[in-house]
Amino acid sequence: MTMTATDPRPALAEGLARLFRDGDPSILAPEAAWDMMAPVDHVAGRDAIMADVVAPLRAALTGLHRRDLIVIGGPNRRDTGGEWLVCVSHYVGTHDGALWGVAPSGKLAFLRAGEFHRLSDDGRHIVESRIILDLPDLMRQAGRDPWDGHGLGTEIAFPAPATQDGLCPPRAGGTASLDVVERMLGALHVYDPETKGSAGQTGEGGTWADDMLWYGPCGIGSNFRWDGFVKDHRDAFLTAFPDRKGGNHYCRIGDGDYAAVSGWPSMTMTMRAPYLGVLAQDAKLTLRVMDIYRVADARIAENWVLLDYVDLFRQMGRDILR
Repeated sequence: MTMTATDPRPALAEGLARLFRDGDPSILAPEAAWDMMAPVDHVAGRDAIMADVVAPLRAALTGLHRRDLIVIGGPNRRDTGGEWLVCVSHYVGTHDGALWGVAPSGKLAFLRAGEFHRLSDDGRHIVESRIILDLPDLMRQAGRDPWDGHGLGTEIAFPAPATQDGLCPPRAGGTASLDVVERMLGALHVYDPETKGSAGQTGEGGTWADDMLWYGPCGIGSNFRWDGFVKDHRDAFLTAFPDRKGGNHYCRIGDGDYAAVSGWPSMTMTMRAPYLGVLAQDAKLTLRVMDIYRVADARIAENWVLLDYVDLFRQMGRDILR
C-alpha cells in the first residue's frame, strides 16, 4: 500500500470515529489485535475488541465520540515495517459508568488517547494497534488524585497543534521531521547527572525550539521551555530511574511537519529514588511509551506524550485506579 498515491488518512480517521460513535467494526480486520494500556493489556480478534474495548467505552461515556487532534501516517522506518496511522485524540462523553476501575463522575470527560495502528496491505483496515488511554487523568477529572498530591507539572487537556494543521497535514517533509526527532533521541541517552542536561538539545544546533511545549500524561502534566521540562519532568524521572534506557521502538514514522515513535515497552530502568509518592524499591521496570512531535524550522516545537503509568505503577505493586 502506497500512502502517497491516494490519501487514506481521512477515511481511516472516519472509520475510527464510526467504530466508537456508532459501534461500526468495519475498519477492523477480523484478525485485528490490540495491545493497550493496563489493565486491558492484550485483546485479540475483532469480536473481542468490540466486546472488551468498544463496548465498555460506549457504556461508560454517554454520547461517546472522538475529537482527533492529530492524524498522521506513513511507512515505518523500523525493521518491523508496515504502514501506520497515528492519532492523538480525546474520547469525549458524559462519564456515567465505571471504566476499568475508574468510578464515574456524571460529568463531561475528555479521555486523552494515543494510538498507533498498523494497516492492512490495501490500507483499508486496521490489523494491529498499540493504544494508551490516560486512565489516571480520567480519574483526576472525576475528582480523585491518583498521585496523592505528588503530581509534577500543569494538568491540562491536550491542545491541538499551535499551527492547527494536525489533521492529515500536508505530507512533504516527513523524512526530515523524523530525522530531527531521531537526532534528539540519540542525544538524550547521555546526560549530566547534576543538571540533567543533554548536549545537542537546546541552543545553537539544538533539536528543541527555545519556546518548546511538552504535553505529558497525568502525574507529569505539561510544561514550557527546556527548563520547565527539566523541572517538571526530567529531573524527577532521572533521579528515580538514573539508568533508564530508551528506544526499542517498533514504529517510527514521519509525515509532513510531524513525526511519531513508540516502544512497547520502550524503556527499561531501575527505581533508585521515590517517584510520584512511591518509595524507591530497587525494582527492575519497563515503560510503554508514545511520542508525537511537531517540527518547525528543523526543531521540535511541540511534543505530545502518552505513557502507560498504570502498568508502570502496577510493576511497583500499586494500583493507582483504586
